Amino acid sequence: MNLARRTLLALSLATLAGSAAAQAGRPIRLVVPYPPGGPLDIVARALAEKVKDSLGTVVIENRPGAGGNLGADTVAKSAPDGHTLVMGAVATHAINPWLYSKLPYDPVRDFTPITRVAQVPNVLVMNAEAAGRLGIRTLADLVGYARRNPGRLNYGSGGNGSAGHLAGELFKSQAGLFAVHIPYAGAPPAQLALVSGQVDFNVDNLAGASANIRAGKLKALAVTTTARSSAMPDVPTMAEAGRDFGLARFDISTWFGLFGPAGLTPDITQRLNKAFVDALNSPELKARMATLMAEPAPTTPAEFGAFVKAELATYEKLVKATGARAD
Repeated sequence: MNLARRTLLALSLATLAGSAAAQAGRPIRLVVPYPPGGPLDIVARALAEKVKDSLGTVVIENRPGAGGNLGADTVAKSAPDGHTLVMGAVATHAINPWLYSKLPYDPVRDFTPITRVAQVPNVLVMNAEAAGRLGIRTLADLVGYARRNPGRLNYGSGGNGSAGHLAGELFKSQAGLFAVHIPYAGAPPAQLALVSGQVDFNVDNLAGASANIRAGKLKALAVTTTARSSAMPDVPTMAEAGRDFGLARFDISTWFGLFGPAGLTPDITQRLNKAFVDALNSPELKARMATLMAEPAPTTPAEFGAFVKAELATYEKLVKATGARAD
């Protein structure tokens, strides 16, 4: 090999090595499709800090809009190199596909599942003053009153097609009762309406409702998951408290998890899964998430993918039954 060819080969190898090093040193961009400050955003930032030793720098990018669709779509259209991820949620990957007629991404085909991150129980809460006035102390009392007085009770939610709306409709359907749905422009206004007595009950996120429950402004009747919440172990599940009223199979919660774009290689997927699952199993992350009423729920990529498909099927029925649309 002559000197010119040796020089050209050396330059090519140096360029390739430099490119690989630059690729390895690139930060991971973790897109949060909601505004800063919520439980999902807080957990994402805690995870980013925890995995920096194993994955390097993880930069959080908040890209809210269109119910989370904007941020999710950004990642769906990114290169499958392991450097762009999204903290997807029940809305972006299970509810919105049925709520929006022109969703810009497919929640299964356009993503690589990495791991579920957490579940946050929802809780059926009633205005404490209204509960006392009507003699409602338990979920059975609420069901009994609503059945005897169809249409006398109403419930609020963060909007048509929101998780609270769909959980409320599932409750009505399974318990065989009727209550008027009043949608608000987001969860905070819906909770304010409940606290002020404008509505009688809500199915709210436990993290958002806990302060008013502890303050005695709201009465917690049941959590909506199959197991009681460790944050409020005295509150029964809907299945426990409503077994005699058709609620034995009631199971609905808020969840969020990590996805990459479709086409991530198995080795990249497994490396990301291991780093984030190890972080979720750490005592520090568990303690941090407990303050948000969030329960770590790590999975394998395959388990998370199957879970998302099951959630899609569940919410397809719920959204179509309500007729809710977001566009």
